[in-house]
Amino acid sequence: MPAVLLHGVPETPVVWGPLVRELKRTDVITLQLPGFGVPAPAGFGATKEEYVEWLVSELQTIGEPVDFVGHDWGGGFLNRVACLRPDLLRSWVSDTTGLIHPDYVWHDIAQVWQTPEAGEQYFVDVLALPAETVAELYASVGMTGDVGAQLARESNEEMGRCILSLYRSAAQPAMVEWGRDAERAAARPGMALVNLDDPYLRDPEFGKEMGRRMGARVEVVHDMGHWWMLQDPVRGAAVLEDFWTSLDE
Repeated sequence: MPAVLLHGVPETPVVWGPLVRELKRTDVITLQLPGFGVPAPAGFGATKEEYVEWLVSELQTIGEPVDFVGHDWGGGFLNRVACLRPDLLRSWVSDTTGLIHPDYVWHDIAQVWQTPEAGEQYFVDVLALPAETVAELYASVGMTGDVGAQLARESNEEMGRCILSLYRSAAQPAMVEWGRDAERAAARPGMALVNLDDPYLRDPEFGKEMGRRMGARVEVVHDMGHWWMLQDPVRGAAVLEDFWTSLDE
């Protein structure tokens, strides 16, 4: 019964490295979103529904229920899978339960990506920057230098295409629709990880409320931001292991 970790946007599994090194368990699988450091399959449109279908297929391939941890969009896709296919999970942890709150409004950069022409120009401009400059931008919003530098090197037009398609498929009220049957996620033990210093989630109360609707344990973490697994991997690992231990009690 492995632990499966899924990253978000604009990321690759490298964001999990420090946390994985702190975990006591060794049965950890870090999945990689198509188009994010690896080529997307031919014909893959990179919509939110296609990513959910991809994730379901990956979990089916594993062949047994997993302890799933989703960060950012990894948590967003997990929110949906927990409602549609709880049989694929032993437990789940999402740090973005607030995404499916009925009052959630996308953050400013997401709204740029959702805007035709402006989103395309954003990636033209970013991809024209030196990797060192992009790494500095990542570091300014909470990524550690080595991880930010690697992600800067992995950024490309394919990642930009997938980000634009994903976010445009998720323009509201699309995420509100995903939250209408949130109670179905209670079929498996879950934890809503609410980091109070995460600026991308707008209001921590959104994550708390949706976590309760999903039947989850709500873990409010003070002084932790969006990239909690990089900010304090020791603490992050402890929170996850405490939750997993509670499943056997």
